[in-house]
Amino acid sequence: MSDYIVRATAGNGQIRAFAASTKELVEYARSVHNTSPVATAALGRLLTAGSIMGSMMKGDDDVLTLQIQSGGPIGGITVTADSKGNVKGYVNNPEVIIPANAQGKLDVGAAVGVGFMNIIRDMGLKEPYVSQTALQTSEIAEDLTYYFATSEQVPSSVALGVLMEKNNTVKQAGGFIIQLMPFADEAVISKLEAKLGSFTSITALLDQGFTPEMVLEEVLGEFGVDILETYPVKFHCDCSKKRVEKAIISIGKEDITEMINDGEDITVNCHFCNKNYTFSIDDLREIAEKRSK
Repeated sequence: MSDYIVRATAGNGQIRAFAASTKELVEYARSVHNTSPVATAALGRLLTAGSIMGSMMKGDDDVLTLQIQSGGPIGGITVTADSKGNVKGYVNNPEVIIPANAQGKLDVGAAVGVGFMNIIRDMGLKEPYVSQTALQTSEIAEDLTYYFATSEQVPSSVALGVLMEKNNTVKQAGGFIIQLMPFADEAVISKLEAKLGSFTSITALLDQGFTPEMVLEEVLGEFGVDILETYPVKFHCDCSKKRVEKAIISIGKEDITEMINDGEDITVNCHFCNKNYTFSIDDLREIAEKRSK
């Protein structure tokens, strides 16, 4: 198995934990969007978070969207995930290049800038559940830690990382989300806080060859880790020409007629996977006929 997520508990069920390796899906995202190193790091972190948070959902048709709206040069990030390990996403400005931070690392916080994070859960109800929090550091992991604490009242620790090769491909990517259950006792809470306080870098562990299971053992081993489930995760976009056609039908007959009168083929781009769909004048005429019915 290449990219995958591990779900586990520790401390006799007082801690729940998820860890993921996401190198291949982040590299795929980099390749289809042609992202700069800092844009790859930002998108990769949010893709990793989305895949883990998507796995927390119960329903087969549940959909999670993580959306960062910010004023930094990256211009925002959108990631969508389901409960089956499928995730997709894009950055508004994939070519952003900025100087490294004071530690000589990719400055994701500066690239993202000041803004908000929207977490949207569509669980098939009348309206999706929407939560918005202000970005705290714009480094993404810390912002999600803040989200879990304030919006869901679940004490959590989020670690996300993307390590780049010198040729700007993805060397390592992954992360974890560790959460305390409501009935956790003070001794477990104190020990976990101390352990997480000394934790430094998820990418350092991944670069040493740590698997998601090994990462959880490294962080939670003293509590006793019980692996519950392991399943694959991948970058997957469900766009198709048929779905794009439905979107064109929805824009209205007058607009479609105007496209036909322009006398040129139109090309529609999928933001998530960067795939283009071309519709000829004959295609547009057929769509207009469907619109009239």
